Amino acid sequence: MKNRIAASLAGLLFCMGSAAAQATLDVDLDAPTHTIAPEIYGQFLEHVGTQPYGGIWVGPDSDIPNTDGIRDDVFEALKALNVPVVRWPGGCFADLYHWRDGIGPQTDRPARVNMVWGGTPESNEFGTHEFFDFAERLGAKTYLNLNLGTGTAKEGADWLEYITAETGDRAEERRANGRDTPWTVDYLSIGNETWGCGGAITAGAYADLYAQFASFAKTAGDQPVRIISGAHDANPEYADTILEHPYIADLAEGISLHVYTLPTGDWGKKGAATGFPEAEWASTMKRTLRMADVIEDQKAILKKHDLPADAFGLYVDEWGMWVDQDEATDPPALYQQGSIRDAIVAGLNLNLFHAHADVVKMTNIAQMVNVLQAMILTDGPDMVLTPTYHVFDMYQPFMGAEALEMNLQSPDYVFGDVTVPAISASAARTEDGRIVLALVNASAHDDHLVDTSAFGASKATGRILQGEEMDSHNTFDAPDRVQPAPYIVDGTADDLVLSIPARSVVVVTLD
Repeated sequence: MKNRIAASLAGLLFCMGSAAAQATLDVDLDAPTHTIAPEIYGQFLEHVGTQPYGGIWVGPDSDIPNTDGIRDDVFEALKALNVPVVRWPGGCFADLYHWRDGIGPQTDRPARVNMVWGGTPESNEFGTHEFFDFAERLGAKTYLNLNLGTGTAKEGADWLEYITAETGDRAEERRANGRDTPWTVDYLSIGNETWGCGGAITAGAYADLYAQFASFAKTAGDQPVRIISGAHDANPEYADTILEHPYIADLAEGISLHVYTLPTGDWGKKGAATGFPEAEWASTMKRTLRMADVIEDQKAILKKHDLPADAFGLYVDEWGMWVDQDEATDPPALYQQGSIRDAIVAGLNLNLFHAHADVVKMTNIAQMVNVLQAMILTDGPDMVLTPTYHVFDMYQPFMGAEALEMNLQSPDYVFGDVTVPAISASAARTEDGRIVLALVNASAHDDHLVDTSAFGASKATGRILQGEEMDSHNTFDAPDRVQPAPYIVDGTADDLVLSIPARSVVVVTLD
């Protein structure tokens, strides 16, 4: 049975004073569904700038309230998101990281220089024990990235034994360092961006190295999901070549994909985090929506190699906004302010991941704290939640829900030579049988209406996140400038209309 949500917008005026167009959303409630893996809401923790040091780890002797060195305010904020999985230690940093530097007494750990990200000091205070204890307290699965670039297969095998073994010398070494029972490695990537910072390795050469490393990357007990370091949006053929390797399909359960949104599309001048013109708002929306085409291309490659989605997944383990870093911060390494534009980007991508949840098994937004499109920003003892944090919070009902098949006919948002759909939507059926609906308005100025009467619901209850300006954001002096507000609409089973303002994200449950 087809149910139609029709948004009749012609001739109507909204709070911003803009005229509307017409949109339709078709939802097939009887079509087969697929589960939205909670891991789609995964996080990424790399040793960049003040993410691990100051953002998460302050040390047990810090004046900032902490538990075993992990600052309490950041931890509680992350805990509230029910973070499903955390990727660590990189990123580019992973291929210069040697795990033995980060175990044993803090005072005995060698100091290094983070040559990947700005030549900043790396104290190694946050290492294996600190990460796995952090993830365990958080209730999150672990996604470990092995060092292929400057490491060896033996180093990776030894690390996995240290983490997961019940008996043997490495298990005893772990116990001597304070952890009796083993941890679990849930996901394992071998190398990172091997086409670039991970060694500038050709796809064929990397496939050989991956097969070698994976052959010895064993854990005690349950084996992790093994993930190949795959393509980025500009080189989809990299994944194709890797998967031609005769052994690799037997040594992996998935392949990664990296897709960043650059407002300008120029890595040399990516655009500003705030104070940007509408041209960069529009180009951001156009560039982030490329995610759908990139995923479709990767799905076609998996199909070509006879890798079914139920057995072999696509892992978008780096995605998000990347703008010019804030040079005023110390160190500036990939620190950027987060605005309502970032929140819109987050909602658009999450909706796309839901639509492709048959093959997208996990994503990891880049990154968690103080780096790129972060959930949280810190400055000494101060902490602020970004608009992106609030989107992840609002979308929690989708975790583990059944995605509903939809066809959206949306009015356009047009600026200059950019034309994109103004409205993005995602609907899912939760475990208790209720319908949760997410609506994102990517228009910089125009409000729109959505008529949900085809669902037979008479009430929508949830939250809305909206920015007064295109760059509305939270600061340490004004931490609540952009935050969710209650969103409740009453109607009848034949007439339940939702107003979706410009620059907003709405998530509701229909009753």
